[in-house]
Amino acid sequence: MATPTPPQQQHDDIYSFRYLSGLGNSFSSEAVAGSLPRGQNSPLVCPLGLYAEQLSGTPFTAPRARNLRTWLYRIKPSVTHEPFHPRRPAHRRLIGDFDRTTTVATPTQLRWRPADVPHAPPLDFIDGLYTVCGAGSSFLRHGYAIHMYAANKSMDGCAFCNADGDFLIVPQQGKLLITTECGKLLVPPGEIVVIPQGFRFAVDLPDGPSRGYVSEIFGTHFQLPDLGPIGANGLASARDFLSPMAWFEQAHRPGYTIVQKYGGELFTATQDFSPFNVVAWHGNYVPYKYDLSKFCPFNTVLFDHADPSVNTVLTAPTDKPGVALLDFVIFPPRWLVAENTFRPPYYHRNCMSEFMGLIYGVYEAKADGFLPGGASLHSCMTPHGPDTKTYEVVTELFPRSV
Repeated sequence: MATPTPPQQQHDDIYSFRYLSGLGNSFSSEAVAGSLPRGQNSPLVCPLGLYAEQLSGTPFTAPRARNLRTWLYRIKPSVTHEPFHPRRPAHRRLIGDFDRTTTVATPTQLRWRPADVPHAPPLDFIDGLYTVCGAGSSFLRHGYAIHMYAANKSMDGCAFCNADGDFLIVPQQGKLLITTECGKLLVPPGEIVVIPQGFRFAVDLPDGPSRGYVSEIFGTHFQLPDLGPIGANGLASARDFLSPMAWFEQAHRPGYTIVQKYGGELFTATQDFSPFNVVAWHGNYVPYKYDLSKFCPFNTVLFDHADPSVNTVLTAPTDKPGVALLDFVIFPPRWLVAENTFRPPYYHRNCMSEFMGLIYGVYEAKADGFLPGGASLHSCMTPHGPDTKTYEVVTELFPRSV
């Protein structure tokens, strides 16, 4: 087999990465010129002696508009690993099935303080990940889980693979440098990254300790919400989503460990090579990131407070029209222009549960007590709304019109 050589511009300077623009596009990328087959997906002999491997994110027969798959051209196929075994010691803080044997149900409003990032013991992204809440089942392929993480070391000699669903990761403190089979993504606080089901990835911490939030969905994938009467433009633009360009390493790595999450439990398998040995790829099933400052919000310009759904960045749809499995919604800096209107979010009871985190700043409905890195949960039909201090300040600053 020929030995592919990375071009000179492909290096580990974390501030020089280039990306592919667009969400839902069909991309192609090669780290070595001529490594991508032309005219077919799986030739008898691939260029440079690479191996063709397809990663499918949907069933083969999914409608074309929703069919997701990517072809990877790798130095060694990912099947060449040792058998999987339950990880030891077991990770006791991850849940994939939510029932009375694994969780406690309560309608009480809950709030968490920011998690301290421990200095010891060493915790990478995997060991620092823990489940906060969720619903449904990863085995039944329907539901979601909300996790948080606090890590103080980069992943070394291992990669993570989530066979249960997509990860949407929101760093709140500390950049993440994420290496995937499609290439590298640098994700600072204020950006999000989606790692689709099945991709192997490793998380480095270029700024030191990091913490943040993770949404996980089972049985579907994130997509942009329909805009309806808003029209063709607004909210998150597909052009602002960025996917990595091909990057690879081919070093011999004896004892390299793949950590696979399956059914909420972790399993490990060893191999003698890096999983990031993909020299070229093409397809529409790829990791991507998004800068939340590029979100174009819509808001009230005369009276009353808009429903929070108008701030949806990404949605995970169900088969029932208008009903999401999970919506990722943000409340970015924006103008609130209204007459004779209570400015913060209204008091509310909701058929959907709401989990909220804070990346930076102050949440407009909570004057104090809700800090960056913290979280809150308002379960189905549990009343919630602004605290007393916020209500009093707002009604004094913006009195009713006469």
